[in-house]
Amino acid sequence: AGDGDCGHTHARAAQAIREWVRARPPPAAPAQLLSALADLLLEKMGGSSGVLYGLFLTAAAQPLLNRSDLPTWADAMDAGIEAMQRYGGAAPGDRTMLDSLCAAAQALHALRSPGTDLLPVLTAAVESAEAAAEATRHMEAGAGRASYISSAQLQQPDPGAVAVAAVLRAILEGLRS
Repeated sequence: AGDGDCGHTHARAAQAIREWVRARPPPAAPAQLLSALADLLLEKMGGSSGVLYGLFLTAAAQPLLNRSDLPTWADAMDAGIEAMQRYGGAAPGDRTMLDSLCAAAQALHALRSPGTDLLPVLTAAVESAEAAAEATRHMEAGAGRASYISSAQLQQPDPGAVAVAAVLRAILEGLRS
């Protein structure tokens, strides 16, 4: 969806995660898992994406320190997004990964309702993220690397938004299997 840099960065992250999981079992506690992933991505992923994912995961881990029920996962998503916005300076509508993340977060708010079934909510979140990623195709870039490029040259969806949707889709597929 871009010049290839975002894809290479995400491939590097996926390889690092694969090697990490093969070398040792990941932490079972959600907060420790997200914190460990943040450290790994900060070290191995590189680029602004690595920093932003690291910020997101570090902040998302905080609500999960004492609880890990479904409503707390929605809170974790919101905490991660808030950290990315605070430190990264972007907002939804800026044609960045936040467009996909925020769309998914809106759908994940359903986790706060009693008796919610995880997989249908997560499916809706992934579909929302994918639709939001596609919608970035027609946005003017307000932040990120795309903001330095003429909007006439931006004919693909934002690579970061596409990558976030792909990561969320992979999580969903992993949970289903």
